[in-house]
Amino acid sequence: MLSVPTHLIVIGTSAGGMPALTRLVAQLPATLPAAVLVVQHLAPDSTGEPLVARLAAHTALRCQLAAHLMPLEAGCLYLAPPDRHLLVKDNHLLVTKGPRENSYRPAADALFRSAAITFDSHVVGVVLTGMLHDGTAGLDFVQRCGGITVVQDPAEAEFPSMPASALRGVAIDYVATLAAMGPLLLGLVSSTQPLGQPNPLAIPADLRLEAAIAERVVGTTEQIDELGHQVPLSCPDCGGSLWELDKGHVLRYRCHTGHAYTAEALAERSQRGLEESLWVALRMMEERKNLLSSLAAHGEGRWSEQQTTRVEEIKRHINRLREFLLSSAEENPMAAD
Repeated sequence: MLSVPTHLIVIGTSAGGMPALTRLVAQLPATLPAAVLVVQHLAPDSTGEPLVARLAAHTALRCQLAAHLMPLEAGCLYLAPPDRHLLVKDNHLLVTKGPRENSYRPAADALFRSAAITFDSHVVGVVLTGMLHDGTAGLDFVQRCGGITVVQDPAEAEFPSMPASALRGVAIDYVATLAAMGPLLLGLVSSTQPLGQPNPLAIPADLRLEAAIAERVVGTTEQIDELGHQVPLSCPDCGGSLWELDKGHVLRYRCHTGHAYTAEALAERSQRGLEESLWVALRMMEERKNLLSSLAAHGEGRWSEQQTTRVEEIKRHINRLREFLLSSAEENPMAAD
């Protein structure tokens, strides 16, 4: 007979995540009354099975690669498959290929939101080591639904960006080292309070709507109008219009196709797109310089002198643009990567 979990522990991690996860789950017993759901950012063409086997070798929890409609069980760990979102519906899992959030699929934000509206105050959201910003908005979702938020101490995280972003954006309940996190999580989910049906009044309407959009994969402009107001920005993934969302403590944007971003993630993606465009412009200017140089070499008289002048002018533009791009890369090393 299935043992229905009293709580969900949802974990988001990225770079440096597997060593951190193995240390954390080693501290959790087989009798854990919660189910553990994990989003680890992976390459789309990778496979999650070796990671499941690696986790299983370090923990008493039953570790599985999440599958669509798989039932939730206490004492089990479910890893999101590569290139799929992991969501929760009632007491089972949903595995979908919905639009990316913060340019990730799977995304911690999508999992955290889904878990929060399903298990409300019986959710513990955890962000571990990783780069950029996924999980920050997700912890806000968990908190707004009455759950508890935990982040790894950035001082010990191999890549502190994700936990540091969460601390900037959300009033986190607990900051813990990995060594202290296992006992902390066990204590937080060991309440004997039975899991009841989520209280509709306790779940913010905007989060319920966002979760419904994620489950159906795509929303409508009318639904997005309920969540926020349209702004003069374009979605970097699909080129559609963006809406600035009105609720929550983390500034976020969403398009009607379903792509969603925190403001920091959108700025990061915009910076990357701008740099890509400027590198293309630099290549085109180099090609134009080469063409003008050939024209000058094969011409005569005043016409040839005009081409030479144009070559010198475009060289100046090329040098300025190259200096800008190189200085930008030095100031934003993660964006350059």
